[in-house]
Amino acid sequence: MGTDNKKKTEWKEIKGKIKSKWGKLGDSDIDKFKGNMHLVAAKVQTVYKITKDKADKEYSEFTKTINLK
Repeated sequence: MGTDNKKKTEWKEIKGKIKSKWGKLGDSDIDKFKGNMHLVAAKVQTVYKITKDKADKEYSEFTKTINLK
């Protein structure tokens, strides 16, 4: 049970950081990323109307700040 609580806490922290970085993403968008973080860059590209390369770069930089690979 302790592991489940830790994962929930970690997800809440990650979710908060996603909201802080990309405020245009809604809760329903962000909830879809749980377990599927690779989807973040594509959604950022669509919502912010930026190039794939820019979205990938932003995502890569973001994952470094949360120790996610």
